[in-house]
Amino acid sequence: MAVLENEYLKVTTSHTGAQVTSIYNKATGTEQLWQADANIWPWHAPNLFPIVGALINDQLLVDGKAYPMARHGFARQSEFILLENDDTQAAYSLPYSEKTEKVYPYKFDFQVLYTLIENALRVTYKLINLDKKTVYFSVGGHPAFNVPFNPGENYEDYYLEFELEEKLETHQISPEGFFTGVTRPVANPGNKLRLTRELFKDDALVFKNLRSREVCIKSDKHGHSVSVEFPHFNYLGIWAKGGGNFVCIEPWLGCADTAGIHTDISQKEQIQHVKQGHVFEAAYYISV
Repeated sequence: MAVLENEYLKVTTSHTGAQVTSIYNKATGTEQLWQADANIWPWHAPNLFPIVGALINDQLLVDGKAYPMARHGFARQSEFILLENDDTQAAYSLPYSEKTEKVYPYKFDFQVLYTLIENALRVTYKLINLDKKTVYFSVGGHPAFNVPFNPGENYEDYYLEFELEEKLETHQISPEGFFTGVTRPVANPGNKLRLTRELFKDDALVFKNLRSREVCIKSDKHGHSVSVEFPHFNYLGIWAKGGGNFVCIEPWLGCADTAGIHTDISQKEQIQHVKQGHVFEAAYYISV
């Protein structure tokens, strides 16, 4: 476990999955992160790598060969190495191994870096190519935030506020977790999306054409908020499990397969790549 703390926030992280397990808001005395109720959804803020979403037959195709790969990849269940930790930062590393090469045939070092900057937590994904070929991958965040913030409030008191006015259109997902090729509009007056228990009855809302690069969780009852800023991420998922008092705001570089289309990793939608000897970095920010 690594702890980061300043005058605004106390953040706790875990070696398993390099996952944030607590974001405590000192100003309000509020735990902002979902506390992983195993009866509903047993995660806090998993890091998604080397894929985002589901693969057809749970198989990753690389150069014509199929490798077993569960939804959202293996990083979230892997033990990371803590490289450094002080009051305001922690750096985790997941290097390639014989175990990873059996399911993902690349040599790499995947790092998750956490930095406190006043009232914000910066989450940085770093992929170092240690191979003699291009490494292909997807990466994304999946943080779940407590909603409501305070006892005695209702889930429906809350809404998501986008940075800009949007005509929201979600890309629908099948029960198996694949895109269907169908889109539908999502009602949002101006730049607001009300949170309701019915909003996620058909799985996550997935937005591929947002102009906004920041989304805030706000309430009708008070002025406190949590924002997620994702300048480097093109896709955004928003999701909650039925019965859970939380909402996930998920910046993605990558996404699930489309039903009936099983393609090589190099051709997957929104796939990222790092050339030999190069390093990839992308960050998102959680602020209160």
